[in-house]
Amino acid sequence: PAPGARPASRPGCEPDPIRSLVHLIAPPLCGVCGEPCGRAEPACQRCLDALVSAPAILIAVPGVDRGWAATAYEGTARKLVTSLKFAGRLALAGVAARAICAATGPGALGGALVPVPADPVRRRLRGFDPAEAIARALALQTGLPLCGCLERSHGRRQVGRSRSGRLAGPAVRAAFATPPAAVLVDDVVTTGATVSACARTLRRAGSSRVLVAAFARA
Repeated sequence: PAPGARPASRPGCEPDPIRSLVHLIAPPLCGVCGEPCGRAEPACQRCLDALVSAPAILIAVPGVDRGWAATAYEGTARKLVTSLKFAGRLALAGVAARAICAATGPGALGGALVPVPADPVRRRLRGFDPAEAIARALALQTGLPLCGCLERSHGRRQVGRSRSGRLAGPAVRAAFATPPAAVLVDDVVTTGATVSACARTLRRAGSSRVLVAAFARA
C-alpha cells in the first residue's frame, strides 16, 4: 500500500455501527435473571458462577450405575430451565452443559451421550428438545459422541401428575443400536421414572453401563 494509506479491512471484520449503537442503548440481557451482561455470554457472570459452583447432587434410580445433577431445581437453575424450555433461549443449553461438566469432573462421563427423549407432541409444539440441546452442547464441550437412539411415545405431562402417576414412567423404545456405555442426559430429573425407563430400555438393547448427567434435580 502507498505510504500513509489505511490497510483494507478483511470481509466480515468491519465493525457494525448499528449493532454497537443498539448494545450501547440497550445492553444484552442475561437469559436467566434479565440483568445486563456481556455480548459473548447468554448469561451474566453472577448466574454463571452460581450454577458452576453449586454442589453436585447424586442421582440413584433403578437401572442406573451412577448419576449426577449439577444443581437443585430452584432459584437460578429453575429460571434457566424456564428460559430454555418456554422462551426458546437455546444458548442457555451451553450454560447447563458447563454446569454439568463442573459437577461431574473430568473423565467421569465415559460413553456416548444419549438425550432423554421428550414427548413427541410437545417436541413438535416447542420446536426442539431441551435435553437434546443440552446433550449437543455437552458433546461439544467434552468431545463425547452423541447418540439419539431413544424414542418416547406420547403420554400425559409429568407436571401436575400424582407421584404414583409419575413413577409409572413413559413408554420408551430404542430406535436403533444403543452404545455399550451410555450417559443419559436430561434437563430436570424429578422422580427419576423417565430416566429409569430409559435405562431399562438401553440395557434391554445391549448397553452394559448406564450413567445419568442431568442439569437439575427436583
